[in-house]
Amino acid sequence: VQLQASGGGLVQPGGSLRLSCTAYGFTLNDYVIGWFRQAPGKEREGVACIGAGTNVADAGKGRFTISRDNVKNTVYLQMNSLNPEDTAVYYCAADMAVVLGFCLEYYGMDYWGKGTLVTVSS
Repeated sequence: VQLQASGGGLVQPGGSLRLSCTAYGFTLNDYVIGWFRQAPGKEREGVACIGAGTNVADAGKGRFTISRDNVKNTVYLQMNSLNPEDTAVYYCAADMAVVLGFCLEYYGMDYWGKGTLVTVSS
């Protein structure tokens, strides 16, 4: 059972990135999937979650979109209008029981992937 996050990199302010989270050994559609991030010297924070619906943190509303491709067993985080405050390691996680409305604050998810680094800098 494994979650693999990818798609991070260096992007200029105002740019876009799409992160991918692919599951191996289980079906993502059976779970609530969350994206979390942790910036240097800061606590981990929830970014967006998807289950029957979606839940996007205030910091990402209007800029970030979370979506799912069940055929590819992958969840995406499309990030637009990036700014330096978005610089962080981004993690995806999966949990079968978490309520979508509380997902952003729930750090006890069943499975976590290794992070992918997003750096927003000119």
